[in-house]
Amino acid sequence: MKKLIYRFTLTSILILVTLIIYFSTIGIKTDRFNKLIISKIQEIDSNFNLKINDVTVKLNLFSFAINAKTLGTDLIFRNKLVELENIKSKISLKSLINNQFALSEIMISTKSIPIKDLISLLRMMKNDPKLLIAEQFIDDGYIVADLKFEFDEAGKINKNYKINGFVNNFQVSFLKKKISKLNLIFQVTEKEINFNDVSLLFNNKSMDIPELKGQKEKNGFLFSGKLKNKNLNLNENEIKEIFNNNFIKTNLNEITFDSNSNFTFKVNQKFKIKNFGIKSIINVEKLKINNFLGLSSYLPKMKDDITFENHKIELNFTKNKIDLIGSGNVFFQDNLDKVNYKITNNKDKYIFDVNLNIIENPFVVDFLSYEKEKDTSLDLNIKGIFERKNLFFDKITFFENKNILSIKNLEFSKNYKISYVENIKFNYDDKLKRKNKLELKKDGINYKIIGDSFNAERLVTKLLKSKKKKNQKFFDDDFKLQIDIEKVYLDQNNIINNLQGDIVFIDSKIEELNLISEFSKQQKIKFTVKNNNGKKVTTLFSNKAKPLVDRYKFIKGFSEGELDFYSVKENNETKSSLKIYDFKLKELPVLTKILTLASLQGIADLLSGEGIRFDEFEMNFANINNLMVIEEIYAIGPAISILMEGYIEKDNLISLRGTLVPATTINKTISSIPLIGDILVGKKVGEGVFGVSFKIKGPPKNLETSVNPIKTLTPRFITRTLEKIKKN
Repeated sequence: MKKLIYRFTLTSILILVTLIIYFSTIGIKTDRFNKLIISKIQEIDSNFNLKINDVTVKLNLFSFAINAKTLGTDLIFRNKLVELENIKSKISLKSLINNQFALSEIMISTKSIPIKDLISLLRMMKNDPKLLIAEQFIDDGYIVADLKFEFDEAGKINKNYKINGFVNNFQVSFLKKKISKLNLIFQVTEKEINFNDVSLLFNNKSMDIPELKGQKEKNGFLFSGKLKNKNLNLNENEIKEIFNNNFIKTNLNEITFDSNSNFTFKVNQKFKIKNFGIKSIINVEKLKINNFLGLSSYLPKMKDDITFENHKIELNFTKNKIDLIGSGNVFFQDNLDKVNYKITNNKDKYIFDVNLNIIENPFVVDFLSYEKEKDTSLDLNIKGIFERKNLFFDKITFFENKNILSIKNLEFSKNYKISYVENIKFNYDDKLKRKNKLELKKDGINYKIIGDSFNAERLVTKLLKSKKKKNQKFFDDDFKLQIDIEKVYLDQNNIINNLQGDIVFIDSKIEELNLISEFSKQQKIKFTVKNNNGKKVTTLFSNKAKPLVDRYKFIKGFSEGELDFYSVKENNETKSSLKIYDFKLKELPVLTKILTLASLQGIADLLSGEGIRFDEFEMNFANINNLMVIEEIYAIGPAISILMEGYIEKDNLISLRGTLVPATTINKTISSIPLIGDILVGKKVGEGVFGVSFKIKGPPKNLETSVNPIKTLTPRFITRTLEKIKKN
C-alpha cells in the first residue's frame, strides 16, 4: 500500500511538473482572454477595437500569473487600421481564483508604422489643430513602439506606464527649413521622456544629439540634452535660410565649425518652448563676414570681408543673458592678427571687453601723425557697455612698445555724440620720430588740454582743407576747452611755442576762440573767433605765412611773408579777405602757363627758377554754400602785377579772368606821363601800356587757359596799381 501511495504521489508530482514545464515554456492557445484584452484596450478609448488571433497562454510561477500573447493583431480605430506585432498581457492567478479583475498588465508592440498615418490616427482620437499642422509638415518617417500598461486591483490604468521605441528616417519641412533622416530611440513614462542616439540632417547638415531627457514638472516638462556637430559648413544662402536675424543674414557669408553643447528648455502643456539655455564649446575653423566696421582710415589695407580662423568660443546662453568668451586669428588686412573677447548680454545691456593684437599689419591715426612700426606689434584694448543706444567706454588703450594712447570713461549719448570724457592721454613718437605728450582732462563742466609737445601738422592741414558736412555734431553738450601746450609742430620746419588760449563750443560749433602762440619773441601767430550780434568774425594773423600756405600743393616754393586773414559770417554767407605781405613765389603752374603763353618768357623763367617777389597779395571773396565768388585778387611786386576775378563752384567748375602786366612797365609809364587821363585813355589809338588778359575755365581737373595781348590797361587796373603805389 505504501508503495502504491508512493508511486501515485511520485507520478502526480511528475505529471504536475511536466504540466508546469509545458505551460511555462510551450503554453496553450485559447480565446478565453480575448474579451478581457479587448475590454482593457477600449478603456483607453471606446472607439478602439481589436482583431485578435488565438492567444498563447503561458504559466509564470515566479509572479503567480499567466502570460498571454497574441501575434499579428490589428488595432482598429474608426476603420483606421494599425498593424500590431503582438500584444502581451499578464493575468493574476490569485485574482482568477477569487473571481476578481485578473489583468494586471498589458504590453503592445507595433509593427513599423508610417508617422504620417500615426498623426492621422491621433487626429481622429483628438481633433487638435496642432496635429493637423504637424500632419502638413511631415514628409516621411516610420515609428516602432512598445507600450506597457499596468492595472490596479480595480482595473484602472496605473500611472507607471512605459513606452519605448525608435523613429527611423523621419522627415519634416517648415518655413524653408528641412529636418531629414532623423533617427532616435525613445523611452516615455508618466514622469520622464528620454531620447537617445538622435541623429539628423538639418538643411542637409549633419547633427547629433547623444541624449535628450525630459523630466515632468508642474506645468510641463523640463528637458536637458547634449548636441554635437563636426565640421559643419554653412554658405551664404544656407545662412539666410536658417537665420531670421537681419544682421546675421546681411553680414555673415560663410562659417565652418565644430560644437559640443549642453542645453535645457521647458515645454509647457501647450507645447510651447520656454527658458531655452545652452552652454557650448565652439571651435570655429573659419568665419567670414562682410566688413561693416568702416575702419579703413585706421587699417589702411582693410579688406571687404573680415575672416576669423581657429577660434575657440565658450557660449553660455539663457533666457535673458548671453556670455561669450573667445579667442583666435582674424584677418582685417593682408596678414593675420590675434583677437580675444568677452561679451555679455543681459536684456538690453551689452558688456564687452575686446583685445586686438596687430602684428604685421599697419595701423594709422592720420590726424595724430601716428603710424605703427612694421616690426612691432600693437595691442588695442576696448572695454565698455552698450545699453539702450547709450555707448560707454571704460577704456580704450593702444600699446606699442613705449607708445601709449589711452581714453578713459568716454560716453556717447543715444544720438552717438560725445556727452562725457574723463581723460585722454597721448604719449608716443609719431612717424617722424617727434615726441607727442598731451593730456585732455575734465575740469568741472569744461575741459583742459595740457602737454609738453604735439605734432599738429596733419590736424592743421585737415582743418584748413576740411569739407564740412552740414549739421555735423560731435558733442552733446556745450563746453569751454582751455589749451596750454609748450611746443607744437606745424610742419617739419616750423614750431610754435607756448600755445595758449581757449575755445568755446556751442552746439558742436566753435562759438568763440582765442589762441596765441609764437615762432620766436618777434614772430607770433594769433587766431580768434568772436560772435558780434549774430555775425561770426574770424581773424588769423601770422608773422610767418609759409607754414599755412605750404599746405596747398598747387603752390610750391613759397617763402617769407606775413599772413593776415579776416572773415565775417552772417546767416549762410561768408565774406573774407586774405592778405599776404612781402613774400616770394617760386612755382605756380597756372601763372607759369599764362606767362609762357603771353611770351613773357623771362618772367616765366624767373618764376620757375629763383622765384618772383611780391610786395602784397590781396584776395576778397564770398562763400555761399558750395559757391565761392572771387570779387578780386590783386597782387603787386617788382616784376609783375595781377588783377583777377571770377567764381569757383565746388568740385564742378572754375571760371576766372584777369589782367597780368610786368610791373616795371607800369612804373615807367606812370612816371613818364604827367596827366592821369592820358594814362587811362591814351592820346591816340594804339598807344598805352603792354600787358595780357587771360581766362581760366573748366572742371577742376581739366582747366583751359586762354591769353590775349592788350595795349591799353583798364581803368580799374590802373586805379588799383596807383592805390598800392601811393600806399607804399
